Amino acid sequence: MIIELIGLAIGAIVVLVIFALIWNSFWLWWQSILSNAPVSLVQIIFMRFRKVNPGTIVTARITARKAGIEVTGDELEAHYLAGGNVVRVVQAIISANKANIELTYDRCCAIDLAGRDAKEAVDTSVNPKVIDVPSGTMARSTIDAIAGDGIQLKVKARVTVRTNLERLVGGATEETIVARVGEGIVTTIGSAENHMRVLENPDQISKVVLERGLDSGTAFEILSIDIADIDVGDNVGARLKIDQAEAEKQVAQAQAERQRALAVAREQEMVALVQENQAKVVLAEAEVPKAIADAFRSGNLGIMDYYGMQNIQADTRMRGSLAAGERGEDEGGTTAPVADPR
Repeated sequence: MIIELIGLAIGAIVVLVIFALIWNSFWLWWQSILSNAPVSLVQIIFMRFRKVNPGTIVTARITARKAGIEVTGDELEAHYLAGGNVVRVVQAIISANKANIELTYDRCCAIDLAGRDAKEAVDTSVNPKVIDVPSGTMARSTIDAIAGDGIQLKVKARVTVRTNLERLVGGATEETIVARVGEGIVTTIGSAENHMRVLENPDQISKVVLERGLDSGTAFEILSIDIADIDVGDNVGARLKIDQAEAEKQVAQAQAERQRALAVAREQEMVALVQENQAKVVLAEAEVPKAIADAFRSGNLGIMDYYGMQNIQADTRMRGSLAAGERGEDEGGTTAPVADPR
């Protein structure tokens, strides 16, 4: 008896669970039928077992059907299981259809699974967006470039783009557009002869940059590049010349100091050499008395010869004193005193 009651209870619970599943699924199925976008009741029931939200699938199916787009429940469920945003995909397809933009369901799903917002991509394709260059995420607030005359120019630009749905999957993002436009601005200003030409025709930057096809390989199509602001910065060329001149001056000073040091060293060498030669002279003069003494002892020099040599030396000293006196008179205008030759 007890076993029968337990079996009846279990059976009742199973029936209630099945009834609850069927009841919740029934209203979704009935809603799809009334909206002329039928999704089978069995499929709705099994969606719960596959961890798929049947309400999302039915709502997306009805929305697409009302917009005249035929998308089956299986396709929506497959995209849901793949991790896609079914609602945004349907909204993107509807927006593209209303704007006469060719966008298939498969491509839209690929865009969504690639991590891009399909609805936003279609909106940008219909209503172009403006990208600031440089962007707010960059450290600099302007694109700085130097013209041919060395004057720095600070530029802000705005790039108008629209999404290219054909290249959205695998195409480069906004950061690439910002980088390429910044590079184009720097190159254009750098090739200008002087900064006045750039200030006179700032639209020339836009034309040159736009002609380079910077949107190649990106997910966007560049419609226009507008120079929002351009300011004159520092005279970088003059500063570089000043720095170069200062460096050259320091090099010249170093070379001059080196030459002076070499000259001082050479002078000291000459002083040492003179002192060395003077020492040699003193040593040689010290040998003279010894030589005279040896001459006396050997008989090569007599006393009269010695006195004759002394007279010659005295006469030489007298002549030198007279010559010095004459030089003093010629230079100073007065007669210099002459020393006694004795």
